[in-house]
Amino acid sequence: MADKNTDEEPAKKGGKLKMVVGALVLLGVGIGGTVGAMQLGYVGTPAGAQEPDKPKLLAKGAEDPYRVDPDADDTSTFVDGEGGSEYRTSYYSFEEGFTANLKDSAGLVQLSLAASTRHDGRVLQWLKRHELAVRSAILVELANTPEDDAYSVEGKQRLQERLAKAINRVLTEKEGFGGVDQVHFRTYLVQ
Repeated sequence: MADKNTDEEPAKKGGKLKMVVGALVLLGVGIGGTVGAMQLGYVGTPAGAQEPDKPKLLAKGAEDPYRVDPDADDTSTFVDGEGGSEYRTSYYSFEEGFTANLKDSAGLVQLSLAASTRHDGRVLQWLKRHELAVRSAILVELANTPEDDAYSVEGKQRLQERLAKAINRVLTEKEGFGGVDQVHFRTYLVQ
């Protein structure tokens, strides 16, 4: 009988070990599945939660539900080209020009600008609504421009990028979304 007891002991230990390993595997699969479901948004998001209503990219030929002034801009006469970007580009032109001293220089820069966006008309509305704050940010960037940058092509490109970032900072601060893709010089004069 003593032999019978010793033979059963290893069998019971092996059975318990298999149960513990099986339980750990199931626990791991359960945790992994839960984390995956949370990442996909199936678990953990409150009922009725929605994505923020931010401006959407506007495809060529699509109607803009936020057109700035439907009477002033009859888009039915425009024909979008087949090439280039798949998105429509809209422009906001600042009515008044900008004048600023260049950084550490007696030089002066005078320019007029336009901003472009491929997003719906809300970005254009926000540019108009916050034009005072946007103009202020643009003037700060212009005053922070070294004279060498004002003359070189690379410097002007850097200035355009800085201006777009400054405009987007203001719009993001005020509306939660920037949306300006590029800044374009309408006129540009350095004295």
